[in-house]
Amino acid sequence: MTEDYTQMWTDLGLDLKAHDALLGVLGALYEKTFLRQRGRPEGMKYFDFVMSEVHGLRIRELMDAKAAGRKIFGSFCVFVPEELVLAVDGILVGLCAGAEFATDEAEKLLPRNTCALIKGAFGFALAKVCPYLAAANMVVGENTCDGKKKSYEIFKDLVNDLYVMDLPQVKNDIGRELLRKEYLRFATRIEEVSGRTIEMDALKKAIDTVNAKRSAMHRLAKLRAADIAPISGLDALLANQVFFYDDPERFTKSVNTICDELESRIRRGEGAVDKGTPRILVSGCPMAVPNWKLPTIIESSGAVIVGEESCVGERGTQHLTSNEGLSVDALIDNIVDRYFKIDCAVFTPNPSRLEHIRQMAGEYKADGVIQYNIQFCSPYQIESGPVEHSLEQDGIPVLRVDTDYSQEDSEQIRTRVEAFIERLQG
Repeated sequence: MTEDYTQMWTDLGLDLKAHDALLGVLGALYEKTFLRQRGRPEGMKYFDFVMSEVHGLRIRELMDAKAAGRKIFGSFCVFVPEELVLAVDGILVGLCAGAEFATDEAEKLLPRNTCALIKGAFGFALAKVCPYLAAANMVVGENTCDGKKKSYEIFKDLVNDLYVMDLPQVKNDIGRELLRKEYLRFATRIEEVSGRTIEMDALKKAIDTVNAKRSAMHRLAKLRAADIAPISGLDALLANQVFFYDDPERFTKSVNTICDELESRIRRGEGAVDKGTPRILVSGCPMAVPNWKLPTIIESSGAVIVGEESCVGERGTQHLTSNEGLSVDALIDNIVDRYFKIDCAVFTPNPSRLEHIRQMAGEYKADGVIQYNIQFCSPYQIESGPVEHSLEQDGIPVLRVDTDYSQEDSEQIRTRVEAFIERLQG
């Protein structure tokens, strides 16, 4: 880190001893996971810097923004519309939920068979080690699964201001109208928190800003279809993770810069791996920082990940929002249309997700698909069977991996992944 942030962390109410322990573990894990890769693009140095300052300089920026009158909104889900937050000059940031921390304390409030992501969120909050949570004026929850829906009844006592958004679970006219009403209710709430009214020009600018960020990720995704993958799956996943933390315009510029570099590498026939390396599409549950276990196993076992069908991946960035409209209500309708297309497993039925997996596997020339499920995440675990059956019928090999955030099953997973890669090579 570039400076000593101890006073800032103290002012935020963090447990300094626990926070120092967390940063020590994360720093060592990051170096081992990312910095030792061969053939990394130069542009990844920006993301290395972001991660080195993810609890430092970025938090300082958020605190400076708060001092200037801006409001910070924290969220766990891609259904929270960043466009509306930016339209009130707010800042939307992802919250800590990607690792085991204070699990024993979390399990005093939650059943042991609660999914790791929910327990992770509780653990970070209970241990007071997430500066994003501490900095947020309001935390936005959403009922994308029964576990989250019920856990928010407890989580509300761990944060200053929890707002829970109701989401539809069926894609029909009734479901769309529910989402529209919820986004209008959310817009009213963030206007109250920010003291600002959502205006036409501000909302259009916000839509353009978020579209630019997503378009940069679309560009990066398409470059990964090159015959020699120009970037590792780990580095691409890192960009997808930083998507939720960084300043939007700075992030967009940095992703486009690395895309310029990757285009040059592709023209020269250079890549992050050797030609002929088995290509894997990872599909399923989101991987928040620092959930790098499965990608590390895959790419250290002789394969390369060429796409992520995930909320921290193309499910979260897939669609753009139209900025055509003559009123704020019309633009909000466009936002509703965009987010209603997200093919989260919470929806039933959910055929568009299978089509998206099939489309990505074809576009990125994937040799096989690894379905990643967080244990006890029923929506994705239940969808895994039909997805696997359909893809295998199409001649696309599939491996299902159900795991949590611990390292205890790493070698077991490695054995299965290595056998799957041998199948692809055979």
